[in-house]
Amino acid sequence: MLENSSIARNWSGWELSEAPRAAWAVTALSSVLIFTTVVDIVGSLLVIVSVFRNRKLRNSGNAFVVSLAFADLVVALYPYPLVLVAIFKNRWSLGEIHCKVSGFVMGLSVIGSIFNITGIALNRYCYICHSFVYDKLYSTWNTMIYVCLIWALTVVATVPNFFVGSLEYDPRVYSCTFVQTVSSSYTITLVFIHFIVPIAVVTFCYLKIWILVIQVRRKVKSEMKSRMKPSDFRNFLTMFVVFVIFAICWAPLNFIGLAVAISPSEIASRIPECLFIVSYFMAYFNSCLNAIIYGLLNKNFRKEYKQILMFLWMPRFFVQETSKGGTEGLKSKPSPVFNNNNQMKTDTI
Repeated sequence: MLENSSIARNWSGWELSEAPRAAWAVTALSSVLIFTTVVDIVGSLLVIVSVFRNRKLRNSGNAFVVSLAFADLVVALYPYPLVLVAIFKNRWSLGEIHCKVSGFVMGLSVIGSIFNITGIALNRYCYICHSFVYDKLYSTWNTMIYVCLIWALTVVATVPNFFVGSLEYDPRVYSCTFVQTVSSSYTITLVFIHFIVPIAVVTFCYLKIWILVIQVRRKVKSEMKSRMKPSDFRNFLTMFVVFVIFAICWAPLNFIGLAVAISPSEIASRIPECLFIVSYFMAYFNSCLNAIIYGLLNKNFRKEYKQILMFLWMPRFFVQETSKGGTEGLKSKPSPVFNNNNQMKTDTI
């Protein structure tokens, strides 16, 4: 159990023996989580429906985008509502099974998200920096295998929580979640596997892409300026922003976990509770941001969002204005910038 919290445990619930939090704190935490849950569900569904509805968006790169949206959607449908119940009741009242399962699902979503972001970065890297082998590497069949492999690795990385006993209720964040102090070795391993190593891989991929983009833009500035569309750069920028926002939202919690795991007896008691809570809810908040980023930076997703929402608001009008993008390029490729020949690729995302 947690070292810094006094909890009287019984199987009808985990009761806080400390005084309830101030009303403003409960209101703030619940408001953030309600907003995150609603936007997460709506946004993730918009992303998934957009890709399946519009053939222009149906490509290998966006297979990972759909997988990432699924990872975001899962937590909004199950763990987040349970956390809200715990916030309002100031205790965990849903029993041990829901506690363990919700913590496990939370872990699947977190690790699945970073693995999918890594898959997206590798896909963009191959498409832009190794375009001659891209079609072979990312055929429809191979892409499905990659997505399945991502989720298989996610399960493998999450299942040990049951054997280590690290899924417990943490009253500080009202969540059944990973307890950083249960096993230092497992915490350190998990931080490296699900954060540090993927971040390093993604950073390498995007750094190589940035270098190539800068080189090509300088080289072709005079003779190809008229062929360079603003959308070409924005499409690559979309997924880069998704990665940066994820790293910002999850870095505090992971660094706290790493510090606590290195020296549990000394560091755990020194972590301000406020900092710990803010880092957790920053991580929760990240799950609703990806769909917003797509809508802000990607014109094709934005167009699909509008048409889907128009259908829900005015079905008759929508029938007359069926997605024009739905008849374009079934096998169009993902986010576009340049290939190794310094030639522009087509905007398809």
